[in-house]
Amino acid sequence: MKKLLEKTRKYLMPLIIALWFSFLLLPFKGIKASAFLFIVLSLAIPAMQLLSNFIKKIHLPQIDFNRYIPQDKRYLPLLLIPLAAVPFLAEDYIIDVAIMSGIYIILALGLNVVIGFTGLLNLGFVAFYAIGAYSYALINTNLGLGFWSAMPISVLLTTISGFLLAIPAMRLKGDYLAIVTLGFGEIVRLIFNNWDSFTKGPNGISGIDPPFLFILPIDSLPDFYYLVLLLVIISVFIMTRVKASKIGRAWIAIREDEIASSAVGINKTLHKLYSFAFGAFWAGLAGCLFAAKMRFVSPESFTFMESVLVLCMVILGGLGSIRGVIFGAIILVFLPEALREVQMYRMLALGAGLVLLMIFRPQGLFRGESVSTRS
Repeated sequence: MKKLLEKTRKYLMPLIIALWFSFLLLPFKGIKASAFLFIVLSLAIPAMQLLSNFIKKIHLPQIDFNRYIPQDKRYLPLLLIPLAAVPFLAEDYIIDVAIMSGIYIILALGLNVVIGFTGLLNLGFVAFYAIGAYSYALINTNLGLGFWSAMPISVLLTTISGFLLAIPAMRLKGDYLAIVTLGFGEIVRLIFNNWDSFTKGPNGISGIDPPFLFILPIDSLPDFYYLVLLLVIISVFIMTRVKASKIGRAWIAIREDEIASSAVGINKTLHKLYSFAFGAFWAGLAGCLFAAKMRFVSPESFTFMESVLVLCMVILGGLGSIRGVIFGAIILVFLPEALREVQMYRMLALGAGLVLLMIFRPQGLFRGESVSTRS
């Protein structure tokens, strides 16, 4: 019975993947393009599996590629080809959604450090997103600094704010920590909403300059897409290296068992401070990109629902999984847009899908790494 289920899964999985991507394409390109994509993927995925199995049987000279690219990640550079081709093949609307996906990937990666790696429930993470966006907007509009000068300052201020929040919050655990972070998120939003003389209150800050590359403005959607793509690649690379480092392993150990981690000499208080600050760093970067893209920021963009959305991205992908967070962010940004044609049932379908996923795969799309699973 088990072998039958494995064979069924093996043959059905390509069809399910093809059907899923065809469904996402349907609202944008129509039934013909979706059917064509379904046929191509239905044939291409099994063909790639057969080719992979064939290559494994060929005895090639032994070359230690693992020195340069780990064996389980050699396919990743190939993903850059279709990603780089998006501005040439897609409409402006798709490019715009892809840019927002990239921004949310960086934001969700930051929250994944706090919740996924360290196991600290933060319900006000959007506050750091807002601090990064407003810091960049205020520095750019008041001091006249460009993107490459204002961004490091904004990210530094956001990182410091994350560290300062962590100092009193480290005395709390579980629900109490969640309540404190939730309150912090609302306090930051209310400050931006009511401090009219500084943040212009609910009217927001407009007139933010686009990024420049030397003397060329990065103001078109394709140009900004490549900027976000570059920063996403850098973010994923750094996050992967940090996760495999000593401090990353310490975060995971704290998440698994605080008492045991303290027993082996891990300073859990200091590492939790690092976790909050490092997560806030990426939220600040995402906030800078959001402000530079929209060229306008207002408190309505940083409500509690934004924190919930980013939290859903992390949980959907899998707590502690970097690739899971990437897929979770892409799905939760693109799926509502794909279901826009059925406006009345869009959130119902999205919510039902998330509930079903949590029932049948509670660990998320990709299971996060634990101490016991390390080799």
